[in-house]
Amino acid sequence: MQYKLLAGAMALALIGCAQEKAADEAVPDAASVATESAPAPAAERAADAATPGIAPTVAPGVAFDYAYSFRLDDDKISQVQQDHAAACELLGVARCRIVDVRYGLDDNKNVSAQTQFKLDPGIARRFGADAITSVEKAEGVLAEANVAGEDVGSQITASQQRSAGNAAEIERIEARLQQRGLGQAERAELRGQLAALQGQQNDEVTERRSGEARIASTSVVFNYLGNGGLPGIGHDNVFSTAWDTFLRSGSTALSIILTLGAAILPWGIVLALVIFLWRSGPLRRARQRWNTPKRTEGSQPLV
Repeated sequence: MQYKLLAGAMALALIGCAQEKAADEAVPDAASVATESAPAPAAERAADAATPGIAPTVAPGVAFDYAYSFRLDDDKISQVQQDHAAACELLGVARCRIVDVRYGLDDNKNVSAQTQFKLDPGIARRFGADAITSVEKAEGVLAEANVAGEDVGSQITASQQRSAGNAAEIERIEARLQQRGLGQAERAELRGQLAALQGQQNDEVTERRSGEARIASTSVVFNYLGNGGLPGIGHDNVFSTAWDTFLRSGSTALSIILTLGAAILPWGIVLALVIFLWRSGPLRRARQRWNTPKRTEGSQPLV
């Protein structure tokens, strides 16, 4: 009897452990739930909202080109450009490739740079949003974002239809050439038509492959523009802005002065000439004679 009671207690204990394990498996970890349900940071949400993008599944056969323009301090452009290149390298060449990198100074020592990428269409928008976040961390701003699409899939379909028609015509011409009794002129003409159709077929194949490559990878271009002037002031350089305002106002004032001078100078020269002639010797003597009263004969001077 005691053995039966002991066996029953052990069975109940095993059932309880099994139920507790099942309950633990059914309830997810609180940390994982918080991680999954936690909203994205405000900066990431703003970057996502500012990034234009369309999922490839919504627009099949459409090749998209993304273009971003960033504005930040001149001395931070190089580092941000390197950060974007490093992010592409982490994705691997199968998902991201750098196709062009440029960095230069103009005559006024203003920095401008550009980086072009070829990306997996599924991650192109996310890549752009991450780039915006990195620019904002460097105290830069997104100046412009554009996305352009082209219906390459329809072009590929039209090319396939043209190739099918060319193939049928090639088959007809080849069958005609197999026939006997053709004249040399007709045979030469048929061969010329055949060569032209085969050339068109090669062109169609090249065009389709180019279109397929455009659909398979999305072009993303980052343009970096410097603020100019002294770095480290933030988004707006007050010293550079004040200097530009001073130059603009100074040039405006100089233009007004020159315009007024050009309008007044001729009349000033004429007035100065009149004054000079009026004060010169002959005119002065004539003016004195004119102002002196004439005396009549026999008149006596007044006492």
